[in-house]
Amino acid sequence: MMNNKNFSKILVHIAARWTLIFLALEVIFFSVFGTNYFSLRNLQNILLASTTVALLATGETFVIITGGIDLSVGFMVGFSGVICAKVMVTLQAAGASQAVAISSGILAALLLGLVPGLVNGLLVAKLRVPPFIATFGMLGIAYGFAEIISNNVPIMGLPTSVGSIGHGYLIYWLPGKIFAFLQKPENLTRLELQNLVSIIPNVTVITAIVIGIFAFILARTKFGQHTYAIGGSMDAAERAGINVKRHLIKVYMISSFFASLAGVTYVLRFITGRAPAGSARLLDAVVAVVIGGASLYGGTGTILGTVIGVLIIGALEIGLVNLAIPTYNLYIAVGCILIFAVLVDQFFPELVRKE
Repeated sequence: MMNNKNFSKILVHIAARWTLIFLALEVIFFSVFGTNYFSLRNLQNILLASTTVALLATGETFVIITGGIDLSVGFMVGFSGVICAKVMVTLQAAGASQAVAISSGILAALLLGLVPGLVNGLLVAKLRVPPFIATFGMLGIAYGFAEIISNNVPIMGLPTSVGSIGHGYLIYWLPGKIFAFLQKPENLTRLELQNLVSIIPNVTVITAIVIGIFAFILARTKFGQHTYAIGGSMDAAERAGINVKRHLIKVYMISSFFASLAGVTYVLRFITGRAPAGSARLLDAVVAVVIGGASLYGGTGTILGTVIGVLIIGALEIGLVNLAIPTYNLYIAVGCILIFAVLVDQFFPELVRKE
């Protein structure tokens, strides 16, 4: 017969792995009640739907581990996306090649996208402005500038190669005939196009590489150790010789970089720049970090946990579409998951410490 001690250990193990269990149950549910949920196309749709949230949530993870929060990342997507698209269109009209226009647009978006993060970091670290207020103010500033740059309309007419990159895949496979990387085979018949299998979207590859690099930085480098130390106790981190102010500035710039990269991937996918792009993804990003195991009080969290949280939201979003359920129900579900995750964060850590 199971005693109370063994039962408590089982509860601890379940609590520590509830996100994986939840994701598995989610996939099983939609596989049973949905249509072709386990198909390659549907799984890749989940990856595509998760791209923006994954980038925003990765940057948010660094900030939340330090005990802060960045509310500006949603509208930073639109800000950087508008800059990216505007530079591409302008250079193309000036006679620049598509390669120059596209690369310049991406570079401009990533560089200028660091400025809001720098300002956020200075406000939080140097002027002691609460992160909620500093980044909430930057939210409005980023959105306003995005609307000014775009003249309140989506920026269209981008170079044609933008769509080729954003809609491209890493691997193209025609069973028994063709196996190609990066470039879609040409001169295929209609039947061959129907049978062509496209595997792993380009934007997913880019996202995975960048997230992998920063996951290593957080988990294996001194920068990551200092990030956790600041979240655990800012005073103790200062006494240990960590330059807390400079580190916080870097952390908010990392968050801004990921939001800018999300804006670039948005342009590549939708071949347009829109000021409101990404505005609805802030909640998803924060929820993904929290359900991934990061505490809003700081000091804990991992990129792997965040990625699992992102997949939970992505699988839920595509699952609702698969069942023809209105997607606004996603907000209700995500809100409920957030509340549940916070409750787990408050109650189950005591059980973990007992273990």
